[in-house]
Amino acid sequence: MAKATLIRCCLLALLAVTRLSHAASDGERTQALLASAVEYYRTQGDAALAAFSRQGEFIDADRYVFVVDTHGTMLASGGPSAVLIGRNVSSVLAPELKSAFEQALQTPESGGVQSAEYRWKSWADGRVERKRVYFQRVGERIIAVGHYLPRATPEQAQALLDRAVAAIEKDPTASFTAINELSPAFREDDLYVFVVDLTSHRYLAHGYNLRLLGVDFASIRDPQGKPVGAPILALMATHTEGGYDYRWKNPVTSKVEDKHALLHKVGGYLVAVGYYRNPK
Repeated sequence: MAKATLIRCCLLALLAVTRLSHAASDGERTQALLASAVEYYRTQGDAALAAFSRQGEFIDADRYVFVVDTHGTMLASGGPSAVLIGRNVSSVLAPELKSAFEQALQTPESGGVQSAEYRWKSWADGRVERKRVYFQRVGERIIAVGHYLPRATPEQAQALLDRAVAAIEKDPTASFTAINELSPAFREDDLYVFVVDLTSHRYLAHGYNLRLLGVDFASIRDPQGKPVGAPILALMATHTEGGYDYRWKNPVTSKVEDKHALLHKVGGYLVAVGYYRNPK
């Protein structure tokens, strides 16, 4: 048992390091493109705006440079936001983003590179996805580059499930509280944990929708009416682990997508983490 636990811990550590490495790589590439754009702008001035709006050296996969002035008007973009050139960006932002955008416009030039996270349509798949942007003010211009945050992988889902199982085995009550309080320990990208009491069939914890707490899991169906809870409960009546495919709302994209739930029985509890499949 001790050896198995050690192996599991090593695998989890490796997965965490791998994920951090990919995240660092994404951030480093984005900041490198930003640094290149800032240097170019400092030598070329507003003549650089045309270069930023062309498909060329200032494009890196789905990363592109965009520039707004301190009043919020889009001056250049190498991506789909080029349609906003000449327009005030705040006119198309969701209400919850306007305040953050206005604060970004007030960033002092001495502030160096700043970063923020928001949701924006990806030109790769047309979906609204989480995006991290790095930006820097140069004179009256704010130069920015962003990258889309990846969907969580099946490996990440399994690692999160393993962490949740270990925590619940150690202290169920504290773990349920942490999950319901949306602790970062039990959330990752578009992943979250939910727990069902296998005696009462009621939700005990949910890392996304607290309105489900106390609801009979057997009554749960997907948006198309396909049973979800009942077949999972039937499966776990004879298994300690398993998986189930269904469709569910993605908390990141706010769209109903294909999902695969990883299931694990811990004592009298069903613990689950589901990952969203990339669209075909």
